[in-house]
Amino acid sequence: MAKTNPGRFFEDYTLGDVIHHAVPRTVSGGERALYHALYPARHALYSSDAFAQASGLPKSPLDDLVAFHVVFGKTVPDVSLNAVANLGYAEGRWLKPVYEGDTLRSTSEVIGLKQNSNGKTGVVYVRTRGLNQHDETVMEYVRWVMVRKNDLDAPAPETVVPELSKVIDPADLVIPEGLDFSNYDFTLAGEAHRWADYEIGETIDHVDGVTLEEAEHMMGTRLWQNTAKVHFDATFRPDGQRLIYGGHIISLARALSFNGLANAQMIVGLNGGAHANPAFSGLTVKAWSEVLDKAETNVPGVGAIRLRLVATKGGAPFELRAEDGKYQPDVLLDLDYWALMPL
Repeated sequence: MAKTNPGRFFEDYTLGDVIHHAVPRTVSGGERALYHALYPARHALYSSDAFAQASGLPKSPLDDLVAFHVVFGKTVPDVSLNAVANLGYAEGRWLKPVYEGDTLRSTSEVIGLKQNSNGKTGVVYVRTRGLNQHDETVMEYVRWVMVRKNDLDAPAPETVVPELSKVIDPADLVIPEGLDFSNYDFTLAGEAHRWADYEIGETIDHVDGVTLEEAEHMMGTRLWQNTAKVHFDATFRPDGQRLIYGGHIISLARALSFNGLANAQMIVGLNGGAHANPAFSGLTVKAWSEVLDKAETNVPGVGAIRLRLVATKGGAPFELRAEDGKYQPDVLLDLDYWALMPL
């Protein structure tokens, strides 16, 4: 009897299933150090205990995307080991900061199923929650993936496509307890631009670029214990290339956005996202942002800003879609998120 995990295929999912993902992980300063080594991450709140304490937090939390990657990585063996593509994200919220010493685990509920017309694949929708050692939910998000069928004769399930919010209401964003930007130090943060300085519709070219290295993306993906074969096994794809984990592109683009958005400190909401085109080593990633919306909060000195973050293969900034509505071939990532910024 085989004891290895072949992963789930489309016919193995049932609407309402709750999957408890294996291998909890205690995070430490090692995750922070490796994260900052892999990505040019410089946001002050995640770099300095003193800066975080001046902003009302007990110490510097781990980067929001560290929490995302750890929670996401737990789900891969059960959700996307046999995926053709990770199609999108919605309704993501960061609910509590993650600090060194916290232990994270993940659960996912199947909330939608739709077999594709080719009968060979289907789309699985899951709502994933990351919990800490106190069983508190630190973050949650919905994602949907295209998964292969193993038994092509397996009957198609009833089609259920969940209705998902396109944008998280600012009133539903959770601001960490104690956060206060009333005495925010713009000099230490790196830029003088505050919430009031940004206008809806404004676009920002982040200018800098990072060339993707094979070893770095594999190290990063292993760091998050993401076991998807396409990221490591060069024989898994017919072109012999290792597909770069989409989260690696998210973190690179977010880090590059520091140049122009250094004060967009905390990510608190993920409205939507798409990996528009695949990425492989040797590409140079650049990024630009668009201000989509702004909202005041009831927390001293803190405003919320909604941003579109676009990563490209070094193409011209501010070009997202072609005339036919499809993403430009240079676009790698289109991410819509809420961040917290000093007023």
